[in-house]
Amino acid sequence: MDLLSFARGPALWASLAILLAGTVWRLWGIFRLAAKEDFSEPRSTRLIAGAWRAIVGGMIPKDEFRNSTTLATSNAYLYHVGLAVIVFGYLPHVYFIERLTGLSWPPLPAAVAYMAVAVTFVSLLIALMYRLTDPVLRLISSFDDYFSWFIVFLPLATGMAAINPPFPSGAAPQTPLAPVPVALHLLSVELLLIWLPFGKLAHSFLVFISRGMTGAECARKGART
Repeated sequence: MDLLSFARGPALWASLAILLAGTVWRLWGIFRLAAKEDFSEPRSTRLIAGAWRAIVGGMIPKDEFRNSTTLATSNAYLYHVGLAVIVFGYLPHVYFIERLTGLSWPPLPAAVAYMAVAVTFVSLLIALMYRLTDPVLRLISSFDDYFSWFIVFLPLATGMAAINPPFPSGAAPQTPLAPVPVALHLLSVELLLIWLPFGKLAHSFLVFISRGMTGAECARKGART
């Protein structure tokens, strides 16, 4: 078995299994915690509305911090959107998801995907520079922060190395991809999938749960998030 076959076969399925098991473990660890009994009378029973208000409101910086966090917040949105465009809009990725799940959709033009790669690449570097140069952020940063950044950046870098010459939208590649760069790209993605449930990257699915629960609790107490 060569490296590409390993990356497309055992490594892929093992990483997906770990991703699924780790996600279930994290969610079970949250929902198994018994809620403390609250003897106070609820100020509001609109808990779902409070949860949604916290989820949506958490995406917008508070007025008190907007001036000092504009760059970091805008940059964070930039690379999150860029990564989504790359993963779900680039033609080879659409083919990959279709082979894996049977789901497919029209891909974005190659020029749009390549532009998203360039913007996301620069945006991630800005995020790292901001973390390294801001005194407070540097003080509270841990191994998890830097390793999670590296785990996200690595598939982007290996993917750039594996990029094929442009081909028409909706058509198969005209020339075969080099097996080693593709294998390294797949392995880097699989490393990301393995790490995702256990590090801070788990916020990709936990953020909505944590904000929703906080918003519901605040609504019950009559407080606004």
